[in-house]
Amino acid sequence: MTITDGKQADVAIGVDTQQPLIDLCDITRTFVTAGGVEVHALRGITLKIYPGEFVSLMGQSGSGKSTLMNILGCLDRPTSGKYRFAGRDIESFDADSLAWLRREKFGFVFQSYNLLGTTTAQENVEVPAIYAGLSMQERSKRASELLTSLGLGDRMDHRPNQLSGGQQQRVSIARALMNGGEVILADEPTGALDSQSGVEVMALLKELAARGHTVILITHDPKVAKQADRQIEILDGEIVRDTGAQLTAASDVSRLGGADNDESHAAASVAEVSEAIRMALRSLRANLFRTILTLLGIVIGVASVVAMLAIGEGAQRDIIDRISAMGVNMLTIRSNSRGADSVTLTVDDAMAIELEIENVQATLPEISGNATLRFGNADYSSSIIATTENLPETRSWPVAQGVFFTNEDSDTFAPVAVLGATIQEELFGSADPVGEYILIEKVPFLVIGTLTRKGSSGFGGRDQDEVVMVPLKTGGLRLFGRQNLRSLSVAVTDPAYIDETEEHIRTLLLQRHGEEDFRIFNSAELLENVSESQQTFTLLLGSVAAISLIVGGIGVMNIMLVSVTERTREIGIRMATGARQSDILLQFLSEAIVVSAVGGLLGIGLGIAVANLIALFGMSAVVLPTPVILAFSCAAATGLVFGFAPARKAAKLNPVDALATE
Repeated sequence: MTITDGKQADVAIGVDTQQPLIDLCDITRTFVTAGGVEVHALRGITLKIYPGEFVSLMGQSGSGKSTLMNILGCLDRPTSGKYRFAGRDIESFDADSLAWLRREKFGFVFQSYNLLGTTTAQENVEVPAIYAGLSMQERSKRASELLTSLGLGDRMDHRPNQLSGGQQQRVSIARALMNGGEVILADEPTGALDSQSGVEVMALLKELAARGHTVILITHDPKVAKQADRQIEILDGEIVRDTGAQLTAASDVSRLGGADNDESHAAASVAEVSEAIRMALRSLRANLFRTILTLLGIVIGVASVVAMLAIGEGAQRDIIDRISAMGVNMLTIRSNSRGADSVTLTVDDAMAIELEIENVQATLPEISGNATLRFGNADYSSSIIATTENLPETRSWPVAQGVFFTNEDSDTFAPVAVLGATIQEELFGSADPVGEYILIEKVPFLVIGTLTRKGSSGFGGRDQDEVVMVPLKTGGLRLFGRQNLRSLSVAVTDPAYIDETEEHIRTLLLQRHGEEDFRIFNSAELLENVSESQQTFTLLLGSVAAISLIVGGIGVMNIMLVSVTERTREIGIRMATGARQSDILLQFLSEAIVVSAVGGLLGIGLGIAVANLIALFGMSAVVLPTPVILAFSCAAATGLVFGFAPARKAAKLNPVDALATE
């Protein structure tokens, strides 16, 4: 079996063959247990390992060999002493520089394989190249070549649980070689294998050493240790035997860069959002049920925001439309007196306003009340409004059929009527009412026309088409028995001067009545006040809905914290293969943002559906792009804000501790 080395050119870059690749001087490592007891795992280890050596570190359990391997592979730092790699002091390396070193110089082969269970063999091999910034095409090609050379060409799309132990170990060896693997650290690589698979793995390690890789084998088995060219035995944290360095003329030390090397990969690293999102989607898909539960909170929050703001916007538009239908250039005067006998507004007041006040286009006096209508065998109780011929123009309420009455009809007390659309349907159905007579409080009125449909005044509001219009004087004399007005509407010519016109009318009526027994409503001012109030109401609805979005965000944070705990070993594997803290941070942040964004999209769809359903029941609901975009942005921001703490926790994990987690 011939191994295709993906980056063999990186192994030997001709420098002084006498310089050690790994140089340890008086290395110690002390741990403090939970009970406060100090454990000295390493006691003054001094060791030099040269390029191309095949070295075995042998010792029984607890001897310190695994601790030494963690320090050699930059998964852990010594308590004291000096560690130089290719002449550079590792103490000067920060966390990201150590990640670069693990990514570019080391390859790990673990006893328990440490493969990502949710990914295929090829995807496992590609992991180090992801963090090295290789394109998808490059890393796919290289992983395929490595697996094929290791006899796994027909198993590349298999997941770890579909492979034998020996096959899994070969996958981990391919992963170790993905970025070159100048130094291969094999921790009990045959410990979990049958004898035949163990022989095959050792043959692979020997071949790698022959090709110029520095191979460091950690084992407790003397038979396995003897297969290395150099054997080092460790006991109680100290080296008790070393057969000595076995150098070859072809062995060279590779040059080691520093921060500049790390920066050279920065632009093309996993920090690219597209790669992070792809890994996030894969991880979320692997825990689909939990992802759905996480989505639920965001979906409900976003749907609430969209639906609530749609209801608020619809209600605001409905009110504005009703006020606008009366005209933004309208002043409405109502009597303060209670009871029909004490109403003081008169038709003469209307005439005086129209004649004496500038900027008055027309006046619309009204006397209103309720009465019973009858046509044939049908009876119906309706609102009756006695008014003048100005109503269709002043109220923007045109005639649908026939004609509207005139001032002459009023002056002659003509018993004529114009029906609203609802009255027409209730009394006549689909028949033409024009020319027919109806009884209003037992008084016959000739129907001369019908009005266009106005519609309801809002959800549960009064039907504006449930009305009958009659001439002012006819209604006052024949139906209501009075001439005084309940209300008087005034249309102004120039709305810009509506406030001044209001003051002039107030002054005139005070002179005529001797007291302020009336109230004047300015439609423009009313429209402005209602709009402001409705906007406040809409914001209140949005704020209430936003609370559910915050609750959803807390759910995201809780689930992400659970995810970090469950995937601690995965985090350790990624760090061992070269992931920087920023890579881990971005991956978990991406997962939180992706969950929130998908939840936001689903929530928008649900919110729009709820708004449309509400509209079917007669309540106005208007979905605007701005609230939808705002809701989605808030959902994504929720993922960013509430996902940061779990992501930061994941990024700050110690690689050694993470790998030790079961």
